[in-house]
Amino acid sequence: MTDVLSRRRLNRATLHRQYLLERAVTPALDAIEHLAGMQSQAPLAPYVGLWTRLHNFVPDELSTLTGQRQVIRLHLMRNTMHLVSARDALDWRMLFYPLHAAEFAAHFRRGTEGVNRNLLLSQARLLLEQQPRTRAELGRLLAQHWPHADPHALAYAATHHLALCQVPPRGIWGKTGPAAWAPVETWLGSSLRSTPVDGLILRYLSAFGPASVADIHAWSGLTRLHEVVERLPLRTFRAETGQMLYDLPDAPRPCPDTPAPPRFLPEYDNLLLAHKDRTRLIPDNRPVPLPPGNGATTGTLLIDGTWHGTWHIRDHTLHIQPFTKLPNADREALLAEAAQLSAFIAPHTTLDIVVNKP
Repeated sequence: MTDVLSRRRLNRATLHRQYLLERAVTPALDAIEHLAGMQSQAPLAPYVGLWTRLHNFVPDELSTLTGQRQVIRLHLMRNTMHLVSARDALDWRMLFYPLHAAEFAAHFRRGTEGVNRNLLLSQARLLLEQQPRTRAELGRLLAQHWPHADPHALAYAATHHLALCQVPPRGIWGKTGPAAWAPVETWLGSSLRSTPVDGLILRYLSAFGPASVADIHAWSGLTRLHEVVERLPLRTFRAETGQMLYDLPDAPRPCPDTPAPPRFLPEYDNLLLAHKDRTRLIPDNRPVPLPPGNGATTGTLLIDGTWHGTWHIRDHTLHIQPFTKLPNADREALLAEAAQLSAFIAPHTTLDIVVNKP
């Protein structure tokens, strides 16, 4: 008989693997790999995401890894920007080529009619190997060869069909820079590798499991995963809804009564985006906000392991907006965590902390 995992048991399992029950004592690079990458649509979001998960994390650690090209930011899962280690970028990028090409065909191809795709990509690669370029700059240069095409669409053809990454100073704490692109292989000085999807699925389960095949698809954007999952040496469970769940045989699944302290997450954090069924973390099916920003001034917060509010910094104040009235113990613990967040984001400034009424 297949064991049934309660929603709270799933919650604690995922929080444990996400380093959100207890902060981990581990280098940032190891954490990024353990988490199977971090959402980085907002370029500074991984800094807050690592701070909330690791003991004694400081921004310079990730900035140094970025400057040394040990981590890079590129489109991977769900065709969104992720921060991953250099080795994971080289192993995983080819897995997502069909997804990225399909996204281009569905949303960006208009304006490239009559353009020879191979010639376009060859010219784009040449331009990007010369120096990193923004999409706007790349589109203008490509339009010199295809004057009747849409420059915007030409640039998107390049960024969806070539393996590219965004380069510093974008993604460096305390600095700003345009979203400039360079070929991954040129930037890292290594060739892309062809690897089976099996390893990606195992890494997902290690960071987010137990999970269904639909959950894996929601996180990755990849399809036709049932056969792959079925052939892997995984343990099976059932959710309370009856859905089949898969997990690594020896993965931790803590007691559902394990305490979960309050945690502040950055915007776009994969914790809230990496499952089709998000009820283990969002019991009321509230839509996850995807606000504009650099990732260091707004986000979400967890109380007792579930999404319970939002936060943002404005006018030297950290504003906390809970969804419901907090018990005194939760409020005090949240304020203590907020003070640490304030010290991390603004170490040379004293931020006021305001908890708004629900």
